[in-house]
Amino acid sequence: MPPPCSDTGPLSPAPGGVRLLVRLSPRARADRLDGVARLADGAVVVKAAVTAPPAEGRANEALLRLLASEWHLPRRDLAIVGGHKNRNKLVHISGDAAALLVRLTGALAALPHS
Repeated sequence: MPPPCSDTGPLSPAPGGVRLLVRLSPRARADRLDGVARLADGAVVVKAAVTAPPAEGRANEALLRLLASEWHLPRRDLAIVGGHKNRNKLVHISGDAAALLVRLTGALAALPHS
């Protein structure tokens, strides 16, 4: 698993954008963001679920489409940069880091926290 992005949340600034830690559950009943949670190792992640199976990168692609749709971002601006074959993903979102942090922190605040 990638190291925790920050002590306060799943987002952190990165060159050319921000990084987001995600815990993905494939083969779910619906595509959805389930909230923000702290894992046993202390990492803070966004919990996401997709209906796609993990085979052939389908769940990864479904995750990127879900995030783009939920946060009104172009799909081309999102890429998985860590955890391709793991449930814990590191997603890079391209763009202005400061603007993305403000925008996405607000979106994450609306999700349930556990």
